[in-house]
Amino acid sequence: MKLQQLRYIVEVLNNNLNVSATADSLYTSQPGISKQVRMLEDELGIQIFGRSGKHLTHVTPAGKQIIDISADILGKIESIKAVAEEHTKPDQGVLNIATTHTQARYALPQVIQSFMERYPKVSLHMHQATPAQICESAVRGDADFAISTEGMHLFSDLLMMPCYHWNRSIVVRRDHPLAQKEHISLEELAANPLVTYVFGFNRASQLDKAFGQAGLTPKVVFSATSADVLKTYVRMGLGVGVIASMAISPEEDSDLVAIDASHLIGHSTTKIAFRKGSFLRSYMYDFIEGFAPHLTRDLVERALALREQHHIDELFKDIALPVR
Repeated sequence: MKLQQLRYIVEVLNNNLNVSATADSLYTSQPGISKQVRMLEDELGIQIFGRSGKHLTHVTPAGKQIIDISADILGKIESIKAVAEEHTKPDQGVLNIATTHTQARYALPQVIQSFMERYPKVSLHMHQATPAQICESAVRGDADFAISTEGMHLFSDLLMMPCYHWNRSIVVRRDHPLAQKEHISLEELAANPLVTYVFGFNRASQLDKAFGQAGLTPKVVFSATSADVLKTYVRMGLGVGVIASMAISPEEDSDLVAIDASHLIGHSTTKIAFRKGSFLRSYMYDFIEGFAPHLTRDLVERALALREQHHIDELFKDIALPVR
């Protein structure tokens, strides 16, 4: 059994059983990966992947367990490297963050500026994506931190901690009939075409819940991951925007009217997550606290020690979060 073989089976799963895509991502050959996977299966005496001809069709129950353990082993190896670097190069390293456009554009700039001033030798990379892609990136280990609002609870390999609550606003052009109203009902909102964020997971956003509880169906005519894109289409008259309140700038968006929607739609909670078993460098703890000051190193270490998400949720249940 070789570490290379373990890496191959983990990456095959990460690439949806596409061996060709796996070979491209690992800069190796497709026959080489197939051969090593077969050799591992022969050594273990079981099939990790089910097949139809030359194509992989599914992961076997035993294969699922083996891949989970393999991912843990590979994660531990990365942690060993991180421990060594923490002692030899405490102020140097790499930090990969996966997040949404709204977080990157409106919540993170000052945090990142302060972080980079404090750690000029840390190479920071930000990857913007949908909630699903963000979480998957963290699970694969491509991102050290995932910062998002939706869907993290669907990934059992992630530990997540709450950062802050945020509310939504209704955004319209100044010539729109709703622009003259101080308070808008869900019925009035439902009567208009809407432009809003991509629903991340099973349409489980607070917006959809609000409409569902009122027995209404929103008419979403356009969705995107970017608040700036949504505002562009509001300006074009495509529909009424429902976006994060923090994404509205009095100076940049003076041509639009923003109406608070916190009484209509429940707040959402942005969380920061990382893979179970991760070793966090000192600068990573500092980044977390810079983004969410209540997440001190001591509190994060207590959460890490708990390991199970329901215990972590219990730890944070009485902590008051800021609202943005």
